Amino acid sequence: MIYADNAATTRLSATALAAMLPYLTEQYGNPSSLYTLGQTAATALAQARETVARCLHCRPEEIVFTSGGSEADNQAILSAARWGKRQGKTHIISTAFEHHAVLHTLQKLEKEGFTVTLLDVHADGRITPQQVEAAITQDTCLVTVMYANNEIGTIQPIGEIGAICRARKVPFHTDAVQAAGHLAIDVGAEQIDMLSLSAHKFHGPKGVGALYVRKGVPLLPLIEGGAQERRKRAGTENVAGIVGLAAALQTACDHLEANAAKVTALRDKLIDGLAAIPHAALNGDRDHRLPGNVNVCFEGIEGESLLLLLDDRGICASSGSACTSGSLDPSHVLLAIGRPHEVAHGSLRLSLCEENTEAEVDTMLREIPKVVEYLRNMSPVWRELQKGARDYVIQ
Repeated sequence: MIYADNAATTRLSATALAAMLPYLTEQYGNPSSLYTLGQTAATALAQARETVARCLHCRPEEIVFTSGGSEADNQAILSAARWGKRQGKTHIISTAFEHHAVLHTLQKLEKEGFTVTLLDVHADGRITPQQVEAAITQDTCLVTVMYANNEIGTIQPIGEIGAICRARKVPFHTDAVQAAGHLAIDVGAEQIDMLSLSAHKFHGPKGVGALYVRKGVPLLPLIEGGAQERRKRAGTENVAGIVGLAAALQTACDHLEANAAKVTALRDKLIDGLAAIPHAALNGDRDHRLPGNVNVCFEGIEGESLLLLLDDRGICASSGSACTSGSLDPSHVLLAIGRPHEVAHGSLRLSLCEENTEAEVDTMLREIPKVVEYLRNMSPVWRELQKGARDYVIQ
């Protein structure tokens, strides 16, 4: 099997598993308990917080552990909105191709009377700092822009956006779920006020994430009922998961440059090889993208059929976000960058990690063109395109 869907989730690393096991068996204490077994867990929790803070270049007390990226996004956005409303500010700025954890939260706030500006995304899958600056008003209580897109992998100019927000005294949140562990992040240098991440995107366990909140930025709890996480997130902490998150993030940061170099080379080989398929196009900027992300549209086919046939050939891939895999609608991300519906339906996302090999890339480059050709030979749309009954969208 070739696993090329690391943007959906990653394999739990041996390092993370080894770090977790003691807290699933022998050291099972509740970190809120005063006896030794509980305090051993509390110490592990504190050490994990220090590790995550070190990787993000912030203070340990600025880290709040959550159940994942979606919870972290929700808490950051809703906190900024509630705090802004108290000050008479009810305007939020984001982008049209955010993850649905952000977009659906913003839709919820719109029903409560907030005004949301979704910035248009350019064809290269990026926005500009100038767009953000032009959209800020006296009523703006939050700017939330993802660090790197989960479908097409494009990286946004986060440092420049952070500088603008800081100068205008507007809180800035970034969903860094796809970026953490894969890109160098410095929340201080990039002037980020809040940042979300999720462990299972960098070989940690599922069901645990973290929210960085700069000291002085108000954070309101989503979950009431206890004093955990400095009263910002009630509930007994998932100690084993948090320890696994920290171990996986530390390993990723320790090997960031080497992993990025290896994966980027595999990515570029895959992009170059798929470019040889007629009427195929890379989605998003080639250079400003995550090391392992390849997202391509093939005209004249359906992405779902492509995925099923690739699965038959032992290749695990996706056509977009795993969170929307049950939807029949085309990707909102591809529509946002200007792909028409009929082309957006024929997308393929391949997301690599350091565990992938050049031999696997060679196999994908051999099998994907065969599957595309097979599906096109069965497609009435493709026959119409070849006969000139309709024009190609991808030249």
